[in-house]
Amino acid sequence: MKTVVYPGSFDPVTNGHLDIVQRAAAIFDELVVVVADNPNKKSFFSIKERKTFLEALTEDIQNVSVDSFDGLLVDYVAERNVDALVRGLRAVTDFEMEFQMALINTQLHRGVETVFLVTSTEYSFLSSSIIKEVASFGGDVSTLVPSIVDAGLKKKFAARVDK
Repeated sequence: MKTVVYPGSFDPVTNGHLDIVQRAAAIFDELVVVVADNPNKKSFFSIKERKTFLEALTEDIQNVSVDSFDGLLVDYVAERNVDALVRGLRAVTDFEMEFQMALINTQLHRGVETVFLVTSTEYSFLSSSIIKEVASFGGDVSTLVPSIVDAGLKKKFAARVDK
C-alpha cells in the first residue's frame, strides 16, 4: 500500500489545493493531507480551522485523511512510514523552490521521494495569498475557494471591520 503526504499551510485551502487532493487520491492508495504550521508565515486561519475545512472537504474521499504537524516534514514522514510527498506546481516559479525543498528533504531523509503534480490550468494562477488579499478588500472569491472557506473568509474579515 502506497501512502503519500500532501503537506501545505492551506491558509486558506483553495480549489487548486482540492484539485491536487482529488487527483493524488486517484493515484495513490492512501493520501494524508497535512496542515503545516509554518513559523515564517503569519497564519490567517488557525491550524484547527484549516484542518476542519479540509476534513469537511475530503470526508467523501475514502482514502484521504487530514492531519497537522509542526517541525520538520521529514520527521513526520519518518515517524509514519510514508512512501512519498506530493507537491503541486502552478508555474515555473514554483518549481525552483519546490525542487530545493525536495532535495533537502531527500538529504535529510534518504527514503523520501517527492512527486510533483502540475496544477490544472484553471487553477494555475491561484494562491492562498491572492485569495486573502482579494477577500480583504471585499472581492468575490466564491469561485476560487470552497463555499465553507468563502464563508470563513467573510466571517473573519467582517470581525476585523467590526473592531
